[in-house]
This record gives sequence, structure tokens and C-alpha cells, in this order.
Amino acid sequence: MRKVGAKLILTLLCLVLLRASALAGEVCLSVAASLKDVINELSDSFARQNVGIKFLKNYGGSGALARQIENGAPADIFISANLEWMDYLQNKRLMDSASIGIFTYNTLVFVGAADKKVGSMRDLPKLEKIAIGSPKSVPAGQYALEALKKAGIDKQLEKKLVMAKDVRECLMYAERAEVDGAFVYKTDAIQAKQAKILFVVPEDLYPQVTYPMGLTLTGAQNKDAEAFYKHLQGEDARAVLEKYGFPRK
Repeated sequence: MRKVGAKLILTLLCLVLLRASALAGEVCLSVAASLKDVINELSDSFARQNVGIKFLKNYGGSGALARQIENGAPADIFISANLEWMDYLQNKRLMDSASIGIFTYNTLVFVGAADKKVGSMRDLPKLEKIAIGSPKSVPAGQYALEALKKAGIDKQLEKKLVMAKDVRECLMYAERAEVDGAFVYKTDAIQAKQAKILFVVPEDLYPQVTYPMGLTLTGAQNKDAEAFYKHLQGEDARAVLEKYGFPRK
């Protein structure tokens, strides 16, 4: 009898612990650095409305995030700053293809101190240091490099480019005046305190900045991740995107 009683208590305890674990749901997010403010606000409000859900957030360059997911880093939702890295994970069969859609868009701009006499791409060769995201892993850097090539000034700037790990680091360099200017997204520039938008990069020089989002294969099995993913497609998300300067089509 004692053994039966002890076994019953142990079983009940396990069920309680499992129930507690289920209530304390975790959602792992891997998101392009330029969306940090948007996702922080949306995840915080969602967590307040859904007690017990915990978000683990990983922000950075889209390429770096994709590589981390490929190497086994936990991720339920991935939002990239270009189509390439979403396609990369999809080809690796790590994404739930049916869930992939477009979250938002952006525009590339060049920022720096207001006293810099820079008004277009043709003025850039006059500068000494220009920050861009590392093109191998940062979509903003890829967009910027393509714009430089199409403008025919990439060779003149080869030794003047300062590589950053993500677009937020580019902005930081410009804010601290550690560079003469930086290529960042318009939404990042809006948040800047010191650096100013010196010019908008002509949109015919680079592909449209597109943010695809999707559930990973593990995320598709996580009901809390699915619920938050639906939230990202709703009116609350639309309002927050607009608040931070992102268009929602």
C-alpha cells in the first residue's frame, strides 16, 4: 500500500510539473536587428495578455541568425531583412513553408552629422570612413553594396568601408561620429539622436527591402509560437509597425 501511495504521489507530482511547464510556454524569436523595437513592443504586450508565455529574443544580422538556426539554435519564428536568408533556411528544410509571408518593408538611407556636405551617392567618395553592415550576413550591407556598384563608385570606396555586425551597429558608429556616415534603414534613422538622414538611396539602385517571416518546423509544433505568429499578422502589429515607420502592405 505504501508503495502504491508513493507511486501515486509521484505520478501526481509529475503531472503537476508537466502542467506548470506547459503553462510556462516559451517562444524563441530570431529577428533582424532593425525590427528590435517593433518586436519588443509586440512581444511585451502579447506576454501581458497571455500570462505564462515567455519570449526568448535573438536579434542580429539575418545571415548570422539563419546560420545559427541551421546549426541548431532554438528558434520558433524567423524574420529576415531579405528574401535570400529565408530562402536559405527553406531550402535546408528548416522552415514551415506554408507559414512564410511578408511582414513589412523598408527603405535604405545614408546618415551622418548634419554638417556633412553629402546630398547624394556621388558625394560619398569625398568621405574617409563609411559604415555598412557586413554584406555576407547583413542584408542592409548587401543592399548598400549593390547600390554602390550600380552607382559605379564601389571601387573608389573599397578601402573606406567599415564593416558592422548589423544595421544597429552601423547607426551606432554614425551616432558616435566614428565614421563620416553610414548606410542604414530609414526606420533606424528615425530613432537616431545625433545622426541625420543626409539622403535617401535611390530605390532603382537596389532591390526592395523586404522582411519575410515564418515559423520554423519546431515553431509550427509550438501552439504559443503559432498564436504569436497570428498576432504578428493582426491590426495591433500593423499599428506598431506604423508607429516605428514601417509600411505594412
